[in-house]
Amino acid sequence: MAHAHGIHELKNPGVYRPTSGFRMVLMIFAALGIATFAAGLALQPTRAWASFVHNHFYFMSLAIGGLFFAAIQWVTGAMWSAPIRRLSESFTAYLPVALVTFVILYFGIHDLYVWSHADHVKGDLVLEGKSGYLSTGFFMIRNIIALGLWVYFARKMIGNSTAQDATKEVGFTLKNRALAPAFLILFALTYTMASFDQMMSLDPHWFSTMFGVYCFAGLFYIVLATTTLMTLYLKRRGELEGLVNDNHLHDLGKFMFAFTVFYAYIGFSQFLLIWYANLPEETMYYLHRLHGNWVWVSLFLIAGKFLVPFFLLLPRDSKRNPRVLAGVAMFMLVAHWIDLMWVVQPEFFKEGPRVGWIELGMTVGFIGLFGLAVTRFLSKHNVVAIGDPRLEESVFHHHQ
Repeated sequence: MAHAHGIHELKNPGVYRPTSGFRMVLMIFAALGIATFAAGLALQPTRAWASFVHNHFYFMSLAIGGLFFAAIQWVTGAMWSAPIRRLSESFTAYLPVALVTFVILYFGIHDLYVWSHADHVKGDLVLEGKSGYLSTGFFMIRNIIALGLWVYFARKMIGNSTAQDATKEVGFTLKNRALAPAFLILFALTYTMASFDQMMSLDPHWFSTMFGVYCFAGLFYIVLATTTLMTLYLKRRGELEGLVNDNHLHDLGKFMFAFTVFYAYIGFSQFLLIWYANLPEETMYYLHRLHGNWVWVSLFLIAGKFLVPFFLLLPRDSKRNPRVLAGVAMFMLVAHWIDLMWVVQPEFFKEGPRVGWIELGMTVGFIGLFGLAVTRFLSKHNVVAIGDPRLEESVFHHHQ
């Protein structure tokens, strides 16, 4: 249907202006997390470091996932996402913080990774065979390089996107369309490496070639959930008035639904291949997670992380209902946090999960750090990519 509107008529929502109270809450969260980490190191260092790597990986994935989401939009020339893409771009503001938290991880390597102990490696044929790759120096160098490259691409591509707000020049979109394929190839390789290094090598005897894809499925799962929550929040504040309609919410709901199914497909495929092959060095990973109270967490991941979002998002009306979308998105964020706990903690606590003041306090701290980085970005840049050449088409689009 033809419309008489023009891009010049679209409301520019401008920058996000958080209240001083909201900013203060985020700062208190961050301070609480730092205090919890310090107390945890003094009292229960293994729990403190396990919670640290758990939350570091969660929020690092969310940050680089924001750039992945934006890069996909540029590569495909997507129209639907133009009004919400800037929100996922804002996640990348946390990447320099993720680089710092990874450097801090160096001081916990001996608490987390058995392959870092020479006496443990000696005499173990599997670990001796992997010692060229799983060494502290090489581990730190390759991951710091990966994070540095992520920061570089984020600066270039998000810089082009924000510069376009002022000039409206299509050239910035073309530059990003040229950069995005290179980033996506780099992302596939480096995020797989980071998943193997930071998560899979917690149990250096275990291996799965699907593990990188499993971690990626979780990454996109929380990127979609967080983007949806932020869209709903800003829409409720009236800052996306006339820019985001029910069709955009429907699109976000469809993606959340699709990647709930994708996560379940990858998770089940990994389990099934390992289970029927029945090789002891592979099946032990799942036996740990079907032992003691871990069996309840494993059942939650099947019922909670997959079935709950699947059935709630299945009806068309749910994907267009802000309350349902917000509830499911928040549930998905918690479900993925539990998933990563299921990846990390069984290596240290065989009988069941530990969720207490250390885990909750440090999670709150990471939420504070991530929130401060994102709000700082959005308080400097438009919350909508107002210069995007596809914005007008997106705002006035209608599903047939």
